[in-house]
Parts: sequence; structure tokens; C-alpha cells
Amino acid sequence: MSGLVLPVETREARIREARRAFLDGNPQKEELAVTTNNVVKSWQRCRQSGLDNGVRGSDIGCAANTALKEARDRNDFLLSHSRGILNHLYEQIRSTGSVVILSDSTGMVLESLGDPEFVDRANQVALRPGASWAETLRGTNAVGTALVEQRPIEIVGSEHYFDCNSFLTCSASPIFDAGGRLLGALDISGDYRSHQRHTLGLVRLTSQILEKRLFEAEFAQELLVFFHTGMEYVGTLQEGVLSFTPDGTLLAANRPAIEALSLNRAMMRQLDFGMIFEGNFGDFVDRAARDPHTLSSLALRHGGRVFARMRVPVHHNAPQSSMPLHTPRVEPAPARHARKCEAPETPTLSCLDTGDGRLRAAVQRASKVVGKDIPLLILGESGVGKEMFAKAFHHSGPRRDKPFVALNCAAIPENLIESELFGYVGGAFTGARKEGYTGKIQQASGGTLFLDEIGDMPLSLQARLLRVLQERIVVPLGGVKAVPVDISLVCATHRNLPEAVRSGVFRQDLYYRVNGLTVTLPALRERSDIRSLIETIIDLEIEPGRDVVVSEEVHAFFARYGWPGNIRQLQNVLRVALALLDDDERVITATHLPEELFAIECDSDASSERFESQGSASIPPQPAMAAMPGASVGGSGESLEAIELRAIERVLAECQGNVSAAARRLGISRNTLYRKLGRM
Repeated sequence: MSGLVLPVETREARIREARRAFLDGNPQKEELAVTTNNVVKSWQRCRQSGLDNGVRGSDIGCAANTALKEARDRNDFLLSHSRGILNHLYEQIRSTGSVVILSDSTGMVLESLGDPEFVDRANQVALRPGASWAETLRGTNAVGTALVEQRPIEIVGSEHYFDCNSFLTCSASPIFDAGGRLLGALDISGDYRSHQRHTLGLVRLTSQILEKRLFEAEFAQELLVFFHTGMEYVGTLQEGVLSFTPDGTLLAANRPAIEALSLNRAMMRQLDFGMIFEGNFGDFVDRAARDPHTLSSLALRHGGRVFARMRVPVHHNAPQSSMPLHTPRVEPAPARHARKCEAPETPTLSCLDTGDGRLRAAVQRASKVVGKDIPLLILGESGVGKEMFAKAFHHSGPRRDKPFVALNCAAIPENLIESELFGYVGGAFTGARKEGYTGKIQQASGGTLFLDEIGDMPLSLQARLLRVLQERIVVPLGGVKAVPVDISLVCATHRNLPEAVRSGVFRQDLYYRVNGLTVTLPALRERSDIRSLIETIIDLEIEPGRDVVVSEEVHAFFARYGWPGNIRQLQNVLRVALALLDDDERVITATHLPEELFAIECDSDASSERFESQGSASIPPQPAMAAMPGASVGGSGESLEAIELRAIERVLAECQGNVSAAARRLGISRNTLYRKLGRM
């Protein structure tokens, strides 16, 4: 970057010489030193793509108005939260002969604001909405190259690969969403002779502001924790932000939080509040509800302390004290498959049919009672997609435009579930909100109430629920007025309800009330459409335009594996595998699978939740050891340990003996890899 301190014209002349030498094929190292490595790498990509540096910008067409409108519609979330920021940024550079640009993840310009005297020149090279500035199309440029490098980039003058763009100076920064996915780029472009060294910093700062706004908007209905090691930095762009569900499961973290806590984005949703901070999550929520501006000092599990505050959403009314943490909620793969339907946000039953006969039978049976006053009971092991099936049932009927309200009866303590389900009037008990709380049953009136894990509902509450279902009225805690409700009821459980009735932990009359039509969702190990599920998950997890497949070796292993965590586990395994793929890799092999699939011997009694459906004695026990690709289960083939060590040797060889790189490829820590190497 030392070249930037040279006079503008001097540096520009040296850049032109360096680019000419590069294009002639014989550049000297000292000639290329005038620019950056990122620029040289971009030039190399452009040359390998066969781009003609002499092409005119006007020769590359812009998208039609309909295509631009479609792109803007696809990026509505980004646009709606960026327009005010774009206007503010433009005010900072007004009258400097510049233009502010926002592009999508492909490089198409969505919006631009600029000084009139420069806009005309920009239009000559199609620097306007509807034009794509992807590097593969327009050569080295700040927008396209920033999207490729996924880092802030500045391209000045003849650093642009196309001669026609050499009058520009462009500074761009990529924009990421809460999941780390690339959304687009923010750019300031102007005449290279008026280049300012601070422009890139201004763009980077503005993109950070936009990312923070997008994060907070995406999780506006969740609990947000803002923190920093320095009290004075809470409330600034340097603060970390974490999003939690009401039960304390971690949903997402912004980039400062990931860096401060050394989080693995691929494994993030397996964490909860108690794994990151010491202290009780419910107490922290209660303090924040009483005084949202207070700062708390929280101890980190790995050492150190931070100052933190929590933002509690308006709808979060129920008391949360002492609320336990439970298994993180991960969207099952049927939800992913549903996104391929015409209305992905409202999946229907037909969307769930991915080819398995048992699942298709469940879909067909449920379809026949859609819109009828018949309760639906969904049976199946944890993780098979019962809640997604309930949502699809709701969206398939006449109540589709009304609320779908879910309550997990196993996730809420007995002392809270009553107020959560039935609601309460102000002052009904100590700690109750003065304005009261509308319970889930009332919230669902007109729509569907989904009671997940109803088999875990306390016996003391079952009589009250039965009365609501019979009389279609609810009386909030502390109240005397009965409120009429109109609900469609869907329940789910992994328990054997007839056995629960016989043992006295579930009311027989309530069982017959909720058991209108029963459907059983098959466990993943019993399904015949695993390949289809794998393809669906991968298709929706990877970035657009990237083609990733699973090797036949891994497909064979997946078909043999017992999948105790069902679809949730499959989704997590594939997420880890995709995260471990290098940029140039397209095939998921055994080396990309999580470590526990290599080495953990599964207890056949604990490897999966055994589900006994009515009229079925039991599910056959699974193999005691999870077989890796190439291993034989219960046979005389190569041992699991031998397969593991062979895989380690292969990865080490591919990484040329670099233990750190091999550990990253294998998805394990360096210390774990050293321990395994000690057995070789």
C-alpha cells in the first residue's frame, strides 16, 4: 500500500506500467509492488477467465426493468433497512463528485445516489441500477472483487482490469447477514484524481452499521444481549450482539461477538447461555425486563468478564425466572424441503412429501381432515419434524391466514406453563406484569394451537385444558371472566400415550379428546428418501451458484447409520461438513464429517429415543458402534479406529504435514489430533 503515498498521477502511471507488463505476461515483482496482492490476484482471475481488458462498459448490457425489480424484491430486507443509511452516507460525500452504490450478492447494482456531474460519467460505464459489476463480467472492480474476496477492497484508476473503468476510484465493503451469508456490497465511486484515503474506512464503517441494523431487525422478536469487555463500548459498533430464544438457546452472533468469544459459526446453535456465561439466564431476563438500560457484569465460562445488557422484545411477557435450558431448536429438514414450494414461508402438507412411503401415508391421512373440527395427534421420535408437520397442516387449511401458536410442554417449568397457556390478569401473582398476559390459547383463537410434547404436560393442568377443549372458553389466572376461543388443535409427542394413561400420568378423557386422527412420522433411519433430504439440505445451506455433492462412500454410511438425533442430527452433520469444505472442494467425503461420527461408540440404549407407537412392541436396537464410510457393521471388516487413522493420514498428506490445517479439515482441535497421532 506504500504506493498510495505517491502523487496521484505518479502512482497511476506506475499502475498502468504494471498492468501492461502483467497483460504482456512478463511482470517483474518490483513492478507489481505498486499495487496490492488482492488486485494482482483479481487480475489473474480475469486473465484466466479470458476477459478482454479493452471491452467498453457500454457493450455490457444492463438487466431489464423486470429483472431489476425481481432483484430488488429478492433483496427487500436488505433494501428496506439500508435506504436511510445510504442517504446518510451520501450526505457525507455530497458535492465530492461521487456516487454511493448498493449491490446484491451477485454484483447487480440495486440502488445508487450520486452527484449529477459524476452520474453522467458513471452511466457511460453502466455504473447504475440494473448493471452487474460481478468480477467475472466487468473485471477487477471494487464491488465485484470485494464480493469475491469477501473483504473491503479499494480499486484506484488503472487497477481496474478494463481500460474503460480506469478513470474510477472505487471503495467497497461486503455486507453479511447474521448467518455469515453474503448479502451484497456497499461502494463509493468517484474520479481517481479525487481519491481520498479515508473513503474505504468510511465505507467499512457504514457497512458495519448496516450489518448491525440487519442483525437487530432479523432478531427483533428474540432476546438480544449486547456486550463488551469495556463498559464504554457497550452501545457502539464494537459491541458483540448475541440472539437467544426464550429458553436460552443461542440463535446467532454478530462478527464482533464471534471474534470476542471465539465461536464456531457452524456449531453455534448447539450452544446456550449457560455454555457461554456463568449465571442464571432467567434472572438476567428478569433484570432486563425490569430495567432494560441496566448493565450487568457477566463472567465468561472460558475466563474473563464482560459488561452486558439485554433487549427484551415487547411480546416477551411471560415470567422467565429459573427457566431451564434444553436441546437447541434446529429447523428439521422437512422445513427446508418446504421452502421449495411456491410459498416457502407457509409450507403445506404436499411440500413435505419427499418420496418416503410412510411419510406420504401420513400426509395423505392428515390431508383428509384439513379444515374439519378433528384434533390431530402427531407421533414420532424427537427430531423427526413434528412441528413442521403441524405448520404444514395449518397452512393447508382455511385457517392458514390466522395465527399458528406453538407451546412446547416439556420446555417450560410446571410453575410457568399454566400462565403461559391460559394467561393471567394484572397482579394475579407475585411478579406478574401489571397489564397481564394473553395466554397461548387466546393468542391462537381463530387459528391453530400446537401443543408439542403434550405427553409431558403436568397432570394438574390436564383437567383445565380438557375444559377449554370441551367448552371452548378460557379463564386467565386471577380472572373471573370467561373468554370464548376458536382453535384448531394439533398435538405431538414422542411418548406412548396409551401407556401413560395406564400408568396414571395422562388423563384418559384428555387422550380421547386430543386423539382425533393419529399420524406417525417415521424415524430417519427408517426412511427411504435420505438422499432427497440430503440434497435438499445442501441445496439450501450453500451459497447460490456453488455445486456440492456427497460422495457415494458417505451416502452408503449415512444409509447404515442409526441417526439417533433424526433429521436435526443429519442437518447438523451436513452443516459441519459444508463448513469444513475448502473453497475449491465440491465433494463431501469422510474427512469432512464431524469427529464424533469417527470415534464415538454409541450406547445402543442411549443412541436414540426409543419410540413405542400404539400396537408396536419396540424398535429393534441399533448397532453399538457408528460405522464410518468403508467400515463394516457387525462384520469382520476393517476396524473403526483403523479407518479413522487412515483418514487422518490422508488428510495430513493433503495438508503436507501441517497439523493445524489438517485439524481444521477434520473438524477437531489440534490437541485432539495430536492425541490421535500418538496412536499411529
